[in-house]
Amino acid sequence: MKLLVCGGAGFIGSHFTRVRMQEHGDEVTVLDKLTYAGREENLKDVAELPGFRFVRGGIEDTEAVVGALAAGEAEAIVNFAAETHVDRSIAEPDAFVKTHALGTYVLLEAARERGLRYVQVSTDEVYGSIDVGTFTESSPLRPSSPYSATKTGADLLVQSYFHTYGLQASICRGSNNYGSHQYPEKLIPLMVLNALGGDPLPVYGDGKQVRNWIHASDFARAIGRVLDDGTPGEVYNAGGPDELPNIEVVKRILELTGAEDSLIEYVADRPGHDRRYSLSSNKVRALGWEPRVRFAEGLEQTVRWYRENTWWWEPIRSGEYREYYENQYGRALN
Repeated sequence: MKLLVCGGAGFIGSHFTRVRMQEHGDEVTVLDKLTYAGREENLKDVAELPGFRFVRGGIEDTEAVVGALAAGEAEAIVNFAAETHVDRSIAEPDAFVKTHALGTYVLLEAARERGLRYVQVSTDEVYGSIDVGTFTESSPLRPSSPYSATKTGADLLVQSYFHTYGLQASICRGSNNYGSHQYPEKLIPLMVLNALGGDPLPVYGDGKQVRNWIHASDFARAIGRVLDDGTPGEVYNAGGPDELPNIEVVKRILELTGAEDSLIEYVADRPGHDRRYSLSSNKVRALGWEPRVRFAEGLEQTVRWYRENTWWWEPIRSGEYREYYENQYGRALN
């Protein structure tokens, strides 16, 4: 298949690009504007494969989208392009509105004009928090941050294009992803790199927020299953096989890095912080998908990757990220 993968230089998008090119032989054109979390280095291992193309541009830029579609003669669009960090959405919500609302609209119009298949990559955060039980695709949408609210709006726009125009569009919502190439604002890479560097590990609140963890390669395969076999107009949840409180994840990282528990530093909780996420995956499992990576194995692999790939993360920790970190946590990195 010939795909336009929007946001393909980001964390999950690069995993998806890797899976589709290496396991399916797809031709992939990546459209990415390379903001702080999108990096061409994430695509280093596929950049020389036949059928790979990279186009720099944002999804809100109609000319960039049209050019990328034409360059790869795309048959389908998979949209990962997003502002994804909740803390940034609280500080700077305007960028989230622009990318998620206007950007999704531009892509949907392009897909509608050309009769293309479309998959929107979304998040469990659109459902809000759940104390007990598990969210299904029919659960109410109750976003609690500018990030999740704008992602919810994008999902609803996608569904409207199916119902109004008959666009062959589906939505795939994932739980908390982890793995290699993840920008270190997120919990796992943040804690791994701080532990390796001897910096305090900032834990929000009491650290007992529960998350449903899925390896990025497993989520990539779930999205691919929806692309290949999903029913247009439908939503598919892809939750990971393991749920853990954040503090348990942090303690496991300390064990794997050999760092001391004394590095844990409890900080003021994030405004509107959801307590627990949990996704049912029965619907996407019915398409033939199963997660391959359990959390214990995947976390060990992830810690090893960051330990062995300093070339990837050292430029991040020496750049704009340091200023962000100091503003966010009130202290500088070592």
